Amino acid sequence: MSTRLSLPAARDAPAARYEQVKHHIRQIIDSGARQAGERLPSELDLVATLGVSRMTVNRALRELTDEGLVTRISGVGTFVAQTKPQSTLLMIAHIGDEIRSRGHEYRYDTVLSQRETASVMVSNALGLAPGASVFHVICVHRENGLPVQLEDRYVNPAIAPAFLQQDFAATRPSEYLFEIVPAHDVEHVVDAGLPTRAEADLLEIRPEEPCLTLMRRTWTSGVAVTFARFVHPGSRYRLGCRFTPDLSQRQG
Repeated sequence: MSTRLSLPAARDAPAARYEQVKHHIRQIIDSGARQAGERLPSELDLVATLGVSRMTVNRALRELTDEGLVTRISGVGTFVAQTKPQSTLLMIAHIGDEIRSRGHEYRYDTVLSQRETASVMVSNALGLAPGASVFHVICVHRENGLPVQLEDRYVNPAIAPAFLQQDFAATRPSEYLFEIVPAHDVEHVVDAGLPTRAEADLLEIRPEEPCLTLMRRTWTSGVAVTFARFVHPGSRYRLGCRFTPDLSQRQG
């Protein structure tokens, strides 16, 4: 004889029911019964256990996925999401150092390294004349084998003329620039949106998965050095910082 658990009745059902399903799944994760990467009960199991409709369970899982608590793989199942690493916004951080500091495996692949004619957007970002020549590299950074950052970087050849001659299998582009060119000014802008098809393929995510994009420009002695976009899958990464404010300045 099977045992079936039922969620308490609610006057505003079915809306309250899917929230209760979410609460039930959070309890499973918070209790440690399921660790990051482990499979959660299937939709059918939850329907049978909790006595709710599959539509209710599906909505609960969909919202938990949007919140980054679980991941769903079509035809495979639902899993506890990996804890998202956090990167700082107030300094230039090397993602490899961040990943290794967590005791995780880090590696990256350089998928493009070439000289090309800058688009209008890139030439404007670097303060170059229209049609100027720039260096362009694209790298995919992985944590425990999973892509967590796509680096799409343009470099001003006048500032780093030997950039493309470097062995990027041994030295990351960001490390090389950090070593040879002091960054006197840094601009960070964060945006949220959907990846392009090419970006989704490189990050091994669905095209409809939201991403966080950090756009960085650096200058040395007033001359632009690099313009880079760092695209992060929203379910795998977060951006944040902790800092001590200057109390001598007005607070808003």
